[in-house]
Amino acid sequence: MFDQFTLGIEEEFQIVDPTTRELKSHVSEILEEGKLLLGEKIKPEMIQSMIEVGTGVCANIQEAREDITKLRCIISSLARKKGMEIVAASTHPFSKWSEQEIYDGDRYKLLVDELQMVARSLLIFGVHVHVGVPDLDRRIQIMNAARYFLPHVLALTTSSPFWLGFNTGLKSYRSEVFKKFPRTEIPDTFESYQQYQAYVDLLVKMNCIQNGSKIWWDVRPHYLFPTLEFRICDIPTRVDDTIAVAALFQAIVAKLNLLTEGNLGFRIYHRRLILENKWRAIRYGLDGMLLDLGKQKEVPVKDLIRELLEFVDDVVDPLDSRKEIEHIHTILDRGTSADEQLRVFEETGGDFNAVVDMLIKNTLENVPEKCFD
Repeated sequence: MFDQFTLGIEEEFQIVDPTTRELKSHVSEILEEGKLLLGEKIKPEMIQSMIEVGTGVCANIQEAREDITKLRCIISSLARKKGMEIVAASTHPFSKWSEQEIYDGDRYKLLVDELQMVARSLLIFGVHVHVGVPDLDRRIQIMNAARYFLPHVLALTTSSPFWLGFNTGLKSYRSEVFKKFPRTEIPDTFESYQQYQAYVDLLVKMNCIQNGSKIWWDVRPHYLFPTLEFRICDIPTRVDDTIAVAALFQAIVAKLNLLTEGNLGFRIYHRRLILENKWRAIRYGLDGMLLDLGKQKEVPVKDLIRELLEFVDDVVDPLDSRKEIEHIHTILDRGTSADEQLRVFEETGGDFNAVVDMLIKNTLENVPEKCFD
């Protein structure tokens, strides 16, 4: 039963000049060799200072770790050949979107033509986690329930406190930038996959979108793969944090599926209430309070995350992800990338270069130096 919950992880990295610490539009130089080594696992994004890699379909979290660490190793090696470094963080502390070059591809030209400055200013970097859910209606049922936990997991991943050289006062400024796009944020609920597909078909019929790929919700049924795709998170800087979060999403899906199999349900909350929690996660990260919607009161976010870990505990061993899930406690104790960036910024008297240096170092923590045996 648990082998259906396959995993796939996509990460978007900054390409940074280690001397100036600025973003550099060098993706084309990395792509040529990268395609030879990684094939379809590597691709450009709209901004030329971004490179995206994605794992294959992983049977378990151990395969996902092996794949994602190897990908970070290869991308870092390719960047260093060109005198560049990679950074995993959802915004760059001071580089300006207006100075970035758009990748020369028809898809991105169409996107900029449609969304104009909203698209051009999208200088943000994320991580997407796919969890396999083969049954179409079950995919929708789990999505409806899983929405409640999205702010909890966002709070664990915040990595974008700075924007254009300003301390934004938010832990996830990326979230505020991205919601300028249409069809984003927490989705509504759907009664069935058929109802969801009817919505997509209607938008296609009315020339709003070409296909489901233009629906950018915080969680969505992927339009091609038999997966639920979780898109709410900032990209964690450390690979261990990314793996822990992927394991948590997998466990949430498995637990909600287990409840459904036993004719038990999880209360479905309205998106407007979940959005209240999302804002709190964006603003305060792990330092804030979230709304316990069942008890109708504020609770420290760390307490709610510990409750979430208890909620999924009975599926963790069948998924063989105990070690990876336990790392969530390390994040709670240490803080997120946003917390560390802010700490370095304060300790150095506002030195953004020191922040970037820390990000370069932590991006490759526990990533092997050699990519091949």
